[in-house]
Amino acid sequence: MLTLTRSVGETIRIGDDIEVHVVEVRGGTVRLGFKAPREVAIHREEVYRQIAEANLLAAQVTADSLGALAAFAPPAATGETVDDPADAASD
Repeated sequence: MLTLTRSVGETIRIGDDIEVHVVEVRGGTVRLGFKAPREVAIHREEVYRQIAEANLLAAQVTADSLGALAAFAPPAATGETVDDPADAASD
C-alpha cells in the first residue's frame, strides 16, 4: 500500500484520468473529492461490499432459475433422425 501525506487543497493523481482532492480535515475525518470519467465506479468500501454481495446473490438466483427452466426444455438432439412418413410412402 502506498501512503501519501497531503494537506487541504492538495491533489493526488491516479493515472491520467483520476484526481483525488483533499477537501477538508476535521478531527479524525478526511473529506475527499474525486474527479474521474463517468465509467469509473467510485464507492465507499461498505457500499462496494453490498453491491458485490447483491450481484453474487443475483447470479445465484439466475443459475437456480435456469436449472428450473431446464426441466421444461425439450430433450437435446441425439443426432438420430426420424423417418418422414412421406418418404416411406414413396419407397
